[in-house]
Amino acid sequence: MKAARAGKLKRQEDQASFVSWRFALLCGCILLALLGLMLRMAYLQVINPDRLVKEGDLRSLRVQEVPTARGMISDRAGRSLAVSVPVNAIWADPKELNARGGITLDSRWKVLSDALNIPLDQLSNRINTNPKGRFVYLARQVNPEVSDYIHKLKLPGIFLRQESRRYYPAGQVTSHIIGVTNIDGQGIEGVEKSFDRWLTGQPGARTVRKDRYGRVIEDISSVDSQAAHNLVLSIDERLQALVYRELNNAVAFNKAQSGTAVLIDVNTGEVLAMANSPSYNPNNKADTLQDTMRNRAITDVFEPGSTVKPMVVMTALQHGVVKENSLLNTLPYRIQGHDIKDVARYEELSITGILQKSSNVGVSKLALAMPSSALVDTYSRFGLGKATNLGLVGESSGIYPKRQRWSDIERATFSFGYGLMVTPLQLARVYATIGSLGVYRPLSITKVDPPVAGERVFPASVVRTVVHMMESVALPGGGGVKAAIKGYRIAIKTGTAKKVGPDGKYISRYIAYTAGIAPASQPRFALVVVINDPQGGKYYGGAISAPVFGAIMGGVLRTMNVKPDALPIGDKSELVINKKEGSGGRS
Repeated sequence: MKAARAGKLKRQEDQASFVSWRFALLCGCILLALLGLMLRMAYLQVINPDRLVKEGDLRSLRVQEVPTARGMISDRAGRSLAVSVPVNAIWADPKELNARGGITLDSRWKVLSDALNIPLDQLSNRINTNPKGRFVYLARQVNPEVSDYIHKLKLPGIFLRQESRRYYPAGQVTSHIIGVTNIDGQGIEGVEKSFDRWLTGQPGARTVRKDRYGRVIEDISSVDSQAAHNLVLSIDERLQALVYRELNNAVAFNKAQSGTAVLIDVNTGEVLAMANSPSYNPNNKADTLQDTMRNRAITDVFEPGSTVKPMVVMTALQHGVVKENSLLNTLPYRIQGHDIKDVARYEELSITGILQKSSNVGVSKLALAMPSSALVDTYSRFGLGKATNLGLVGESSGIYPKRQRWSDIERATFSFGYGLMVTPLQLARVYATIGSLGVYRPLSITKVDPPVAGERVFPASVVRTVVHMMESVALPGGGGVKAAIKGYRIAIKTGTAKKVGPDGKYISRYIAYTAGIAPASQPRFALVVVINDPQGGKYYGGAISAPVFGAIMGGVLRTMNVKPDALPIGDKSELVINKKEGSGGRS
């Protein structure tokens, strides 16, 4: 009985202990904790999930660039001048590489070193410059054969990345026009730089999710790439190769510092060829001097000398100062203490004879008979003093006088090409305008279709008359007889100018040039040839640049199947020939 009562009392004590306030407090705390966790979970997952999603994405999401190839550059007939070829970059992830043992004595690392031609210690130093980094280039623009071989080595932390390398099939023949790109595929010279945005496509992007081992486990989204534009130039590769070959030979033969030639289609304003010598190989720029990469046709300026004389004659004819059959006293004379004379002494010359003999006396007298503004206006109409706006970076607009008052000696020297400076391309534009009989057209380095109508800047009848006079220069007795082309009539003007030294004074070094159009009966092409500082013993334009002009223009006319237009044998022309003066090429 007592035992039963004691057991009952114990159960009552246990029950009292079980429902005590401590149990209630514990349950309340647990419930509050659960409620807090549920509220926190609801906040993180429902109310404000962005932060955790962002942190998760930072760990697993990757954006991969989808590259697009740079546009192709071709000549007017579709021949490739610049193309992109697929290559690979070899890169390392230092953090992953070191986490997986780093560079070891494994023979595969030696193979990698040999394949990249980088000593193993240098390879290790490059990777360990920042051991916790995630990206470092080991080599760029590795050809597919080598990169595939490296990929098969399966080295930890070593990866391949697709890229492209620019290749120029014509090499140094077109290097100054086309230019080059840097290792990242950005244009830095020539057309590659000027049209960089046009040639560069918009790369696409692919967003993926990766696991801890870098494997793609989910494609999230993608943005399509936009293909680059191709570019068709006005250049004819056949003519470009011809121009470069003849120019390069002439520079070497005459031991000249450099040479430049520009060929233009007078009916469209398209630049068909533009060459410089020396040139460089754009496919291998190692040891190439920056000066060699300069496109002298648009950057270098010189005094045009006698090549402006046809414009002086045109201006005189237009202003009625002389007539086509006028004769001028061309004996030497003095202006303000300066002698004005010719290479040879002529007592009297016709207007045609002034051009044929390149008479400084003759053109200076024509200039002095006109207002100073007349010649300034004509030169300007033909484009001197104005950039051609061809679109190539680094073009000079030349140096053109803007004085209000002109002394007589300044007017005289201005008439035979001193006191102003032009680029070879500007001079080529002048002769393209002469070839189109006074129609001024903008020049273009890209193919033009349809041709631009142009603007008439001089009467066609006057220009045609002077073109006929210019034919005498390449005939016996003329200063440019060495430019003559069998079977074709050409209208040219040779010139020679002293170079200006660093101190701004003339030095005993020369620039020889020849500019002209062909065929003279119906002009199609304008050509300018400039030979800078010949050291072979001669320096006159008629002796140095005229033969180059003839070789180039003759090749162009035959390549383009232009019908010969020379006068039949026995026909006489009304051109002045001084029997006492040989065709010595002085002009």
